[in-house]
Amino acid sequence: MLPASSPRLDASLPATAGSVARLRFWLHRHHAAVTVTGCLLVAGALALGIWGKRTDFAAALQLAPLWILAVAIVLHIAWLVARSEAWHVCVDAAGGKVSRRRLYRAASLGYLGNTFNGQFGLAVRIAALRRSAPRESPPPSVLIAAELPIVVVEVSLAALASITLVGPLGVPWWVPLLCLAFGLAVVAVLTRVARDHRDGFWKGFAVMRGLQGRSSIIGLMVFAVCAQIARNWLVLQGIGVDSSVLDATALLIGVAVIGLLPVGPSLGAAAAVVILGANGVAATAAAGALLTATGAVGALCFASWALVDRLRPSARSLAASLPS
Repeated sequence: MLPASSPRLDASLPATAGSVARLRFWLHRHHAAVTVTGCLLVAGALALGIWGKRTDFAAALQLAPLWILAVAIVLHIAWLVARSEAWHVCVDAAGGKVSRRRLYRAASLGYLGNTFNGQFGLAVRIAALRRSAPRESPPPSVLIAAELPIVVVEVSLAALASITLVGPLGVPWWVPLLCLAFGLAVVAVLTRVARDHRDGFWKGFAVMRGLQGRSSIIGLMVFAVCAQIARNWLVLQGIGVDSSVLDATALLIGVAVIGLLPVGPSLGAAAAVVILGANGVAATAAAGALLTATGAVGALCFASWALVDRLRPSARSLAASLPS
């Protein structure tokens, strides 16, 4: 026989639920303030941690050759293009009729916003796409759902690569296996949901119904992840950090996990110190800072292309209207 719950516990449950709801509403309403505060706190902690080695940090920033930084920017642009194409595949499967160029332009603004916060970047992407193509693009709820297959594949790849965390963080060997099993289970559930639900919000999962759609997303994200791993490894090597491809992969996972927090532009340095701090706090923090900087430059280049591409038709129309 189950013990009866106490009246005090029953009375406390609605109060707790109400407190959680109020907290979520407050966080949503003050999202920008929370992001700025989190960014300042993490940046302050990093500055305090490397203050005693600030000379080493400044020297490490100057070690990476310019060609390595240039390649890191190109690899980040390749990641942006691959992820934009994956988004285009998902939106197209969900019923969108947006041209690839227009979707890429909207994506470029969102990925520029990712420098500050991933959720903010997603909101910018959706808003930009809806504003530029309100009739051709699906509703916002479907666009949000269309992002989930990409995230699920990314999580599954991260789970597969989480074996690289066993060394740097001392994670038990069985944890990566559990993560991989969880990722595969999520993919299977999402595929089942996509087949059974085809209306409204669920249309965003349409890409998971067929083998071709799933294969396209997986292939694009594998390419994107490999580009980011290569970028991490190049910058770590260029700055003098003794690291392997496994360390570069672990750093990528660390960036993905810590990126869920509102840490802003300090994300790269924070993740590098947490994952690879044993190789030298100053050097790893400098590598993380360079990864953030080259990523921001790559996003700016992508956004600049989008701006030029958008202004080009206007320039042609203006030239055609001028008297010869």
